[in-house]
Amino acid sequence: MAETGFKKWIITITVIMASLLELIDTTIVNVAIPHIQGNLGATLEDIAWVVTGYAVANVIVLPMSGWLGDTFGRKNYFLTSIIVFTIASFLCGNATTLNELIAFRILQGIAGGGLISTAQAILIETWPREQIGTATALFGLGAVVGPTVGPTIGGWITENYSWPWIFYVNIPVGALAAFLTITYIKETPKVVGRPVDWWGILLLAISVGSLQTILEKGESEDWFATTYITVLTVTAILGAILFVWRELSTDHPVVNFNIMRHRSFAVGMFTSFILGFGLYGSVFVFPVFCQNLLGFNAQQTGELLFPGGVCTIVMMPFIGKMLNKGVPAQFMATVGMFLFFVFTWMLSNSTLATGEKDVMIPLLIRGVGMALLFVPLTTLAMADLKGPEIGQGSGLNNMMRQLGGSFGIAALTTIIHIRQGFHRSTLLENINQYNPQFNERLQMLTQGFMAKGKSMLDATEMAYRAIEGTVIRQTMLLTYDDAYWISGLIMLFSIPLLYLQPFKKLKAATDAH
Repeated sequence: MAETGFKKWIITITVIMASLLELIDTTIVNVAIPHIQGNLGATLEDIAWVVTGYAVANVIVLPMSGWLGDTFGRKNYFLTSIIVFTIASFLCGNATTLNELIAFRILQGIAGGGLISTAQAILIETWPREQIGTATALFGLGAVVGPTVGPTIGGWITENYSWPWIFYVNIPVGALAAFLTITYIKETPKVVGRPVDWWGILLLAISVGSLQTILEKGESEDWFATTYITVLTVTAILGAILFVWRELSTDHPVVNFNIMRHRSFAVGMFTSFILGFGLYGSVFVFPVFCQNLLGFNAQQTGELLFPGGVCTIVMMPFIGKMLNKGVPAQFMATVGMFLFFVFTWMLSNSTLATGEKDVMIPLLIRGVGMALLFVPLTTLAMADLKGPEIGQGSGLNNMMRQLGGSFGIAALTTIIHIRQGFHRSTLLENINQYNPQFNERLQMLTQGFMAKGKSMLDATEMAYRAIEGTVIRQTMLLTYDDAYWISGLIMLFSIPLLYLQPFKKLKAATDAH
């Protein structure tokens, strides 16, 4: 039965609080990587496993979180995930070696995978079926805002305190969430006497873990030029085929693919993937663009992202109410995808003179667009699921969003690498003695350095260096513009997918409890 009054709202606050722990930790560590690297004496390649280990563990657990909730009881599993995540946060902050930190981040990722999907399942069952739009909007506050404000919080803590505090801040929040869970969340019946699908769990870990590792490390390892990336690719493909075969042929699967019979959910898996691509891809590109090209520090970059996050928070409740009143989710998601395209189009027109005021409006548009995307897309995917299907569907849906984000970051990183070489070679075609504009620029710079007391030889060398610096900056600008443009087009061309899902008013759905 759905809850009412005070208990409904206290449960809502509890699950949002718990899910925020996991979602903020997805991105909060990124800005502190240089500080952790220096403190632990690690190389950049090794320190990257602090992020990769968490992501891999998280995405492995997500699809089986529904099964774990059914097996151990949803409340027990949720509470255990909160406690383990909080303890792992304390251990991360106290890590004295890189290996310790990676191990504790993996433990944190395992617990985090149980938080996000179980929180969503609890929330959907707490609210009446006809108010699922509002419930999804409230959950979306964490799912969309968490990754956005993570860099802001991480940058502020790192600049003003020390990197262990990005983990210690989880402890009081985790303790409060655990207390509220014990006090207010009701237990669901356990599924007893069901055999454990050990082969399914093993194949899931192999296939999804291999895929996530490829996406996290592929670009830095030059993709298939590295043997272990090639091996992991083969492993991921074979593992995925065997996993699907196993789950469809066993009577007690760890992931129930039968829920794919719901057309809304089956299509929703793809739209969640696109949402993850846009959400995490844009959060990845923008800070790199600001810090590497525009010269902003980590805290300034985080502060720029914050108003857009606030905009999303403000919009979420209104979108939930519109869904409850019967406004088609497809229409709102279409507007959201178009606004995301507008955001990327505006940033693709950036110049080297772009400042904070120039990026503020695009980021606010992105904030509105993300609210219009997350709530309708999640509602469409989850609306037809009932009972145990909610936990399974929540896990798969969140996994697809996470994988979409990983694919987005990997794809955009590769695009940046490829286009950087293309734009540099194109610009260098103009750097020759037969180009009057180049000769004029070189002469002007040389005379300027000579006017400051430099010799003819030194002034000429400095002029060439100045031109090289300009080429590098212009190359990076054109490259980031391409990355924005491509990610926006992917979102725009995904709009037809929305209309493969059936139109359905939430009030028409039957109560699942």
